[in-house]
Amino acid sequence: MEKTISVIDLGTTKVVCLTGTKTTEGYKVIASCEAPSQGILRGEVVNNQSVLTTLRPLLEELEAKTGKPVREVTVGIAGQYIRCKTVSSTNNRSNCNEEISREEIDRMWRNMYHSRVDPGEEVLHVVPQSYHVDEYRDMPDPVGMYGSCIEANYKLFIGKSVSAEHTKRCIENTGLKLSKLILEPLATAEAVLHEDEKELGVVMIDIGGGTTDVLVYQDNIVRHTAVIPFGGNVITEDIRQGCEVTSRQAEQMKIQYGSCYADLAPENKAIVISGIGGRESREIPFKYLANVIEARMDEILEAVMYEIHQSGFADKLPAGIVLTGGGALLSNLPQFIKYKTGYDARIARPHGLITEDCEEVNQVTHSCAAGMLISEFEKQANFSAEQSKNLDEIFQDVESDGPDKTKKVRKPKTVKKENNKENVTQGNLFINSLSRFFTNVDNEA
Repeated sequence: MEKTISVIDLGTTKVVCLTGTKTTEGYKVIASCEAPSQGILRGEVVNNQSVLTTLRPLLEELEAKTGKPVREVTVGIAGQYIRCKTVSSTNNRSNCNEEISREEIDRMWRNMYHSRVDPGEEVLHVVPQSYHVDEYRDMPDPVGMYGSCIEANYKLFIGKSVSAEHTKRCIENTGLKLSKLILEPLATAEAVLHEDEKELGVVMIDIGGGTTDVLVYQDNIVRHTAVIPFGGNVITEDIRQGCEVTSRQAEQMKIQYGSCYADLAPENKAIVISGIGGRESREIPFKYLANVIEARMDEILEAVMYEIHQSGFADKLPAGIVLTGGGALLSNLPQFIKYKTGYDARIARPHGLITEDCEEVNQVTHSCAAGMLISEFEKQANFSAEQSKNLDEIFQDVESDGPDKTKKVRKPKTVKKENNKENVTQGNLFINSLSRFFTNVDNEA
């Protein structure tokens, strides 16, 4: 029987639901549906009831299209408070003549999930960057080497714990089980970036309605990610105020006539806006509209460039910039970015999917949902680490009578939730680390 997976992208402007399966030909999208979102601000759930009002009809539509009930879903997590931090950890080994093992490296990695962060925050994901073993520097994987000291460098991706809690409650209130939370920038990258770009060095910019996600890849490693707290909606608001039109008219003008590069806008063309309440219609020059859009896009790009320089890889990105998300549809955006930054830019749509009757999934607006679907089947390192083992094989740590001693007891199929975070394998670490957000809520049941 084919395994099917359902994913939900809770965006600021729209909610996208996909159900798919993996076939011999590739990843097949069985059904998709979307609706304007409510109760979500800058990628975070702020009003559970409003989100439920949007979700329930979508889930019913998804079940009607697939002919199967949806019981569990994977959901993306983003929000303006996702941030990245560089840290290192040192392990002084007692026996330098003993070969460095995978378990030793995994233990160092797991410990980073307990790094000190600000109150109300949690470490969502840890990405190893490089290792130093004695005098050997920048080793990609030290397993099998010998040495007296291991220094590991990591990137920590940190987010608000309350954001994850709100998302989980919202999903469970629909009667579904939340299977996993996935960092949205990482998921989107799986759908739009090519392997060669990840190796050479590339920046992915996902311009959504409420936020702009930035992800830096270099040498096949995630080097930096950030969420900028504004996106396409602020451009629409600028048009509304600058051109004195309604929000609906502003959005339509942006989509149909908007250009972010004023120098390339037509000189002698204008948009005719019908008058309100019997007033005369008026004209808005294309050039003026482009100037309004360019001013805001310039601000977004300035924030993006700040994050690129923060990554430390600004001069190691020969693959340039890859654009996706609804905001990437602005006319002349690749040319504008190349002029402003010097980086080559291209617009990317999801690839590697069989869509058949769901052609809308091939659009830039569905990149995040498509990436979540792909990552769930692939179990890539960015989401669930390199391996995946059955939860039945998790070891539970049980404290002995001694104050500093711990013995390990194998307890298949009876692992308690509160101990998951201490005893997960590398294959399930990210999933179970997120479950720390929900432990108290689950134990109340």
